[in-house]
Amino acid sequence: MKIDEVLQLLEVNQKKALTRLQELVLRSCWEGKTYASMADQAHYGAQSIREVASQLWHVLSEIFGEPIAKANFRYTLELRPLTKAQQQLIKKRASSTAPTLEFPSGPIMLSSHFYIPRSPIEELAYAEITEAGSVIRIKGSSKMGKSSLMLRITDYTASVGYRSVNLDFQQADSAVFANLDKFLRWFCTNISNKLQLESRLDDYWDEEIGSKVSCTNYFQGYLLEHLVCPLVLALNEVNRVFEYPVIAKEFLPLLRSWHEQAKQTEIWQKLRLIVAYSTEIYVPLKLNQSPFNIGLPLKLPPFTIEQVQDLAQRHGLNWTDGKEAKQLMAMVGGHPYLVRLALYHVSHSKVTLKQLLQQAATESGIYNDHLRRLLAALQEELELSAVVKQLIAAQAHIKLESILAYKLESIGLVKLEGDRVNFSCELYRLYFAQVNFGAEEKRTCN
Repeated sequence: MKIDEVLQLLEVNQKKALTRLQELVLRSCWEGKTYASMADQAHYGAQSIREVASQLWHVLSEIFGEPIAKANFRYTLELRPLTKAQQQLIKKRASSTAPTLEFPSGPIMLSSHFYIPRSPIEELAYAEITEAGSVIRIKGSSKMGKSSLMLRITDYTASVGYRSVNLDFQQADSAVFANLDKFLRWFCTNISNKLQLESRLDDYWDEEIGSKVSCTNYFQGYLLEHLVCPLVLALNEVNRVFEYPVIAKEFLPLLRSWHEQAKQTEIWQKLRLIVAYSTEIYVPLKLNQSPFNIGLPLKLPPFTIEQVQDLAQRHGLNWTDGKEAKQLMAMVGGHPYLVRLALYHVSHSKVTLKQLLQQAATESGIYNDHLRRLLAALQEELELSAVVKQLIAAQAHIKLESILAYKLESIGLVKLEGDRVNFSCELYRLYFAQVNFGAEEKRTCN
């Protein structure tokens, strides 16, 4: 049996693709490398390498009905051919995993063939999350892949025995942000529910000591005390909290204080935070109170031309010479969602790339819904519409007030370069150059 056959057999057994870390461990062990050398090579923690390997040996032992470990891994399996039944299973899986096109919408599923890793971001995240009291900060504008990355980090933590809770602040009703006490009670109740624990807020909440101390006591005395393993708290779209400065000024320093407590109190070392947001915070905080200057920062970059070509190939397109990829990127840059949407339509043969690019910024183009959502966001704030008109008129970078620049960056409309901004891609420049803001502004003001 060859190592590739071992990997295929494992994927058949697990009914999903191996993670990059699992494949790294197996191939390295097959080559006789030590766990320490694997950790150095891939920038992972040595302990996380051992934990992943231990789970793999357990699964392999069950598959082959005898103990498999690092010491006998290659010796035992290299001498053993695949059975006919195993060969048929692998062949069946190969035929059933021909690319099934997925319309790009929401986070990319763990089993998806269309997730493009942006190395070394994933490797750095997997290594960091195993550190006691760690914080990972993921920044990226709308539809850049923050949720998909968070999904993979929490999946990795599950593979090493951690508990995780994903909380998306976009799902919170506006009423939740009425005051700090209501917000923190909502926060704690949701985490309790996702951990399938009874909510016991009244046992820990005391108005005499305040909401923040009550929330901290609830985490330390109940949630963390209840768990024997680390808890990964994945907070998505934290920038929603920025819209409520009174709450942001209290809640964000609270997250920072929990990270600081991990340096002093063992139980807080169980808590690992992943914070995803689409723009810089524009609520003033002291440096020693902000959670946005600690931990591991990960900024999601656009796709490179190689990654666009890779994704095109996964869609069954032969774009190996780079010509088509360059044409697409000239219109949409390397924006993951815009690239994926184009590849979905071209691979479906619904439209040629040439037709798609000609119609891209029009009402009949594939980006019509996306562009209309951006327009609606601009029409909600007249200042933002005015900025877009300035950009169109200037046909170059312009300098903006920080808050306006951050708001436009958060929806992905512009890219920041120093203290100046410009459209993040040609698609947006072409579309908004032909939009008549005047009538909409008049209606909005009335």
